[in-house]
Amino acid sequence: MAGNIQSSDAITGQDSDQPIIPANVSLPEITIRVLVLGVILTVVLAAANAFLGLKVGVTVSASIPAAVISMGILRFFRNSNILENNMVQIMASVGEALTAGIAFILPALIILHVWDRFNYWQTVITSLLGGGLGVLFTIPLRRALLQDKTLRYPEAVAIGNVLKASAKREEGDLRQLVFGGLIGGVIALFQSGFQILTDTFQYWVKSSAAIFGFGLGLSPALIAAGYIVGINVALSLLVGIAIGWLAGVPVLSYVYGLPDAETANQMAMVIWKSHIRYMGVGTMLIGGLWTLSTLFKPVIHSMAMSFAAVRQIRVGQQTDTLRTERDIPIHYVFISALVLLIPIFFLIANSIIPSEFNIAPGFRYFLSGFGTFYILVGGFAFCSIMAYFAGLIGSTNSPVSGLLVSALLIICLVFMAFFSFTEWDSQTKEMIGSVVAIGSMVVIGAALSISNDTMQDLKVGQIVGSTPWKQQTMLILGVVVSSFVIPPILQLLYNAYGIGGVFPRPDMNPAQMLAAPQAGLMATVAKGVFSHQLQWNMIGIGALIAVICIVIDELLKKHYGTRLPVLAVGLGIYLPLDSSVPCVIGGILAYLVQFRLDSIYHRHRGEPETEIKMNAHRHRGLLLCCGIVAGASLMGVMLAIPFAIKQSSDALRLMPEQYMSFAGVLSIIVTFMLCAWIYRVVLKRD
Repeated sequence: MAGNIQSSDAITGQDSDQPIIPANVSLPEITIRVLVLGVILTVVLAAANAFLGLKVGVTVSASIPAAVISMGILRFFRNSNILENNMVQIMASVGEALTAGIAFILPALIILHVWDRFNYWQTVITSLLGGGLGVLFTIPLRRALLQDKTLRYPEAVAIGNVLKASAKREEGDLRQLVFGGLIGGVIALFQSGFQILTDTFQYWVKSSAAIFGFGLGLSPALIAAGYIVGINVALSLLVGIAIGWLAGVPVLSYVYGLPDAETANQMAMVIWKSHIRYMGVGTMLIGGLWTLSTLFKPVIHSMAMSFAAVRQIRVGQQTDTLRTERDIPIHYVFISALVLLIPIFFLIANSIIPSEFNIAPGFRYFLSGFGTFYILVGGFAFCSIMAYFAGLIGSTNSPVSGLLVSALLIICLVFMAFFSFTEWDSQTKEMIGSVVAIGSMVVIGAALSISNDTMQDLKVGQIVGSTPWKQQTMLILGVVVSSFVIPPILQLLYNAYGIGGVFPRPDMNPAQMLAAPQAGLMATVAKGVFSHQLQWNMIGIGALIAVICIVIDELLKKHYGTRLPVLAVGLGIYLPLDSSVPCVIGGILAYLVQFRLDSIYHRHRGEPETEIKMNAHRHRGLLLCCGIVAGASLMGVMLAIPFAIKQSSDALRLMPEQYMSFAGVLSIIVTFMLCAWIYRVVLKRD
């Protein structure tokens, strides 16, 4: 479009490391049309994901669909620019993120029969406080995490390249994005919609004493994300898969006996749910704390720079900070975070802990005070780890529930120590401890989900050249808008289906119930801690695995210049195979492409133009995979509409149940063809 500002000489250079809008160029970013479009998309995408979050325990990342939709709409305005696209995408993505954070935990209070409905204002205030803290927590992390070259931010890179190619009108780049998007969207439609294909293939067999087998994940979006993050993360995930699934399932089925299930596939999933994922939690807990210790120095340095800039402004010595490095002033961040603690305290004391609980006022306020303190300190720690995950593996595949379980375990253990001084019976301790712990985790969960998406959005802004403080303002606006939308959506779904085995009225159909698996996990873990029925041995084994991986990682980094990220290992243990294996496939594919490029261009000979030619191939592969991620993600959001209308994820199903094994074989063939196609297109010589 001729009138677009970003097609003028404001766009400079060919260096992919430089933002598309340079720091010395200022364009409109927060405009009326951005606010209107952002509000609409925030509401729509929050509603679309609420059903999926409660039904199957997952949500579809809204960042890419929001970027594509806003890009298409803003094209109709003559003077629109890429930074406005970024602002709309940022605001809309908050709706999905906050929905996930609230829907994954708050229903646990329904499951525990503490609440009998989603009170509107309690839910609004909880969402506002948790989401606001999530935004504030990531502001001091931005510089440290975006400057870490080991973090690839696969989804942010995908969004950034979509916006870049559109803005620069690079026909070759747009063609790769479109082709990738079409392929990713069609495969996702046939997998999740028509179900002629499947995104998972499990093959397990049982002997008299153990279970053996393996599973494949066949999601095109995750294969493409694996290609983007590369071989190091893929191999780390593979180590976790080998520990948790290849070795863990046979050994644990032998030690604990075969579970009570109809098929070997179901038995393997029971072992994963009851044992393996707790091992992953232990690995991620220790690995997360270790990662946090490595982030401490750069985060403190970043905060010190911010405080120094504030002091210089106060004494009239303002330095010329680049536009693309201006955050919300750090002292405003600290003051705002401390101010939010006041309503959080009263929320826990007067809303989360029911008034009918027979607790002395002093002890009620003590528990509320500790919960508030933990939200501040523990929330920042786990938000830092979650933000790191967004860069390591992408926001969609980040283990929000795994970190939430880790955070929940810590606060439950502390509460057990507090309760040892009371004369309450075990049932009272279990109820009060579970309620206060989960109430605190609702706020932390909202903050975690927001920090996950926020760091990705800030990376997109770095790619395109947005102003950080304006991005952070849009994130806060997105939190406000979505906070007022989430409660009626949750209440509507609860009234229509029931949640987690709890129904608002008798004679409802259990088959239509929303299982709320993440909230159910939170309730089970909290009750398990206080009833002494949690898998502590598995968590301990996972912690030991983390220590071993940390030692190996340090040795590899020091002597061989490579890494074994412990969090990725924990992720491989914790995630089901249909989420982790496709990332491994994509990473291996990227390695094979690079190996072939080295062979073709004889890189070791040091020819002058070799790197330029190889970079052209790498760029093509990156754009192709970005398109696949975008197409599959957009299709996921589109499919949420008929699923919600028909009240079933089988609304468009064409494949009969008895032929699903055939769908699995066909999916393996299609996945092989997809990988072969990517390999061939990337290596094609111009």
